[in-house]
Parts: sequence; C-alpha cells; structure tokens
Amino acid sequence: MKIFLIGFMGSGKTTLGRKLASKMGYEFIDLDHKLEQQVELSIAEYFSFFGEDAFRKLESTVLKKTPYPENVIISTGGGLPCYFDNMDWMKANGKVVYIKLSPKTLADRLESGKEERPLLQDKHGDDLITFIQQKLTEREPFYSQANIIADGLSLTAEKLEQVLQTKAI
Repeated sequence: MKIFLIGFMGSGKTTLGRKLASKMGYEFIDLDHKLEQQVELSIAEYFSFFGEDAFRKLESTVLKKTPYPENVIISTGGGLPCYFDNMDWMKANGKVVYIKLSPKTLADRLESGKEERPLLQDKHGDDLITFIQQKLTEREPFYSQANIIADGLSLTAEKLEQVLQTKAI
C-alpha cells in the first residue's frame, strides 16, 4: 500500500512518516529530500533561484515520476496537494492522510527553523499565525479531499496504523 501524508509544513509528516514506516515494515520517502537530491539544491535555494511556479512544477514531476515500492509511506511538501492534479494523482495511486493541526500549534512548531522554509521567512508571532491561517484557508479545500483526516495533536504512528488497517477505502 502507498500512503501519502499531506498537511501544512510543521504538521509532522516526516517525523510521523518515518515512525509509521518503521512500525509497519514499509519504506519511507520524503519527497522534499528526493527533490533536493535531484536538483542538488535546497528547497530554499531552488525557490530563490527559480521562483515558486518552477518549484511547484518540479515538485509535481518528482511526485509522479518517482518509482515507489509497493509498500511505502510518502511525506509530501505542504503545498503539493494544492497544485495541478497532484491530489487526484495521489488518491488514484494510494491512500492520502491529512495531518490536521491548528494555526497556533503550527506556528509554535515553525517559529524556529524558518530559514529552511521560504514561505515563512520574515514572519513572526501574530504575523506568522495570520499567514498560516490564510494559507490553510486556501489549502483546506484540497487537504479535505484526503481519504483520512487525522488530528495531528494526538496522532501517533500506532493510532494511524490502526486507522489504516481498519478503514476500508
């Protein structure tokens, strides 16, 4: 089974994905790292050199052209489901899990480490929360199409594994 983890940056897709893959005996792929390996640049560098439009096109290509093993957990970039036909493609090729968190919780998690996240640079405190609220409002129509919507605050690899095994999709 291919399981795509989606959600806003800082929602725990990579951390949870690694734990879930280990628990289930699946492989783990972080699409952001896969993209960085292919272009030999960090995402922040790619953004600054080529812009967001070029990044989104490359991100979609990496999603669709990566050879996935049969049993794999895939952590996606926060905006990936919202561009092109990426969400439809993921749903056609596996199960999609949206890890949902409040803007305040996301801001608390993202306050440090913003230099690695091009969309968050120069945003702090209330400005960061407002930015996250605006982005979530834009992205929610895409995120909400996921097969499973999970509360990220109390989510563990064990809980998600149970949901995946019991939920017929």
